[in-house]
Amino acid sequence: MGGPPVSPAQAGYQASPAGSAGMIELHDISKRVGKVVHIKPTSLTLQPGHFNVLLGATGSGKTSLIKLMAGLDPLASGRIVMDGQDITKLSTQKRNISLVHQFFVNYPHMTVFENIASPLRVAGMAPSEIQGRVEEAADVLQLRPMLQRRPHELSGGQQQRTALARAIAKESRAVFLDEPLANLDYKLREELREQLPDLFAGRGAVVVYATSEPEEALLLGGWTALMEDGHVTQFGPTSEIYRKPDNLTAARVFSDPPINAAEVTKSGSEAALDGGARWTLSGDAAGLADGRYTVAVRPHRVTPQRHSEADVALKGRVLVTELSGSDSSAHFQMGDNFWVSLASGVHPYQVGEDHTFYMNPVHCRYFAADGKLVA
Repeated sequence: MGGPPVSPAQAGYQASPAGSAGMIELHDISKRVGKVVHIKPTSLTLQPGHFNVLLGATGSGKTSLIKLMAGLDPLASGRIVMDGQDITKLSTQKRNISLVHQFFVNYPHMTVFENIASPLRVAGMAPSEIQGRVEEAADVLQLRPMLQRRPHELSGGQQQRTALARAIAKESRAVFLDEPLANLDYKLREELREQLPDLFAGRGAVVVYATSEPEEALLLGGWTALMEDGHVTQFGPTSEIYRKPDNLTAARVFSDPPINAAEVTKSGSEAALDGGARWTLSGDAAGLADGRYTVAVRPHRVTPQRHSEADVALKGRVLVTELSGSDSSAHFQMGDNFWVSLASGVHPYQVGEDHTFYMNPVHCRYFAADGKLVA
């Protein structure tokens, strides 16, 4: 469905040499609270060497899945294998994992040095090794000048860096990052997001990163599991899932603003929106059987200006406009459909007025009545 290219740096960190941490395998694991199912039976294989992103809206099950893997919540069914070892019944402490939350979880009475060193001391590590590991992690996170400060003397970004340094110093087999940047301001979030792949480069841990932001998943690269209602709807290389979601549910999860969708009738070589635009189909779409389908296109592929001869005009009434940084968005109504246009620059939309938008059909995807991608 199109999208920004993923650079080598964004595609994930390099795997460690042989003998480093291995994969995490989830075998039909599920979670229940009373009669309520929080995680439906889920099977995944999460590898070191790249980020494993859990992407979904709030309440989709990301945190619940992380808690199961971390041993914080009991399984209703299934088993978890790490490095070939069944860890299903092991306590959190015996799983050799690190967990970083979106909230700054640091011990207020300890210095930054002591916070980073805390899991190493619990493990009974020698003081000289603790010193080396803490200083190395502090250098990576640019915290060395702050090692003797306490958390209340740090900014929010510095506190989260401390939590990340603790995870790095521990050299865990698995690191779970549960929306770790959600409570930081925009600038700090952007800085840390760019640094994260490098922070875990070559460490060999399985890194699992939960987020509700599709853009963040694209920037981190690696592999992504799309989640909705306690269920993984699709799992695979992030850029591939973005460009070719298996179904309409997956396409909706991986789009912000929400993906535009509408019913179309396919007849011969032409597709037509009800009472609206028509266009000639090509490629796989041209070979579909005549009938009804759902067409979907991302908001940044619907623009207020024509860019090519292939563009199709879409006429709608502007309902809401927004300006975010250098982008303008317009929510508009087109018959019974409510769509969004997202375009670079400032555009003179007038709420309540009709406006013509443009879409190139090459960026459209088509879904059958059961929601599966067909073209």
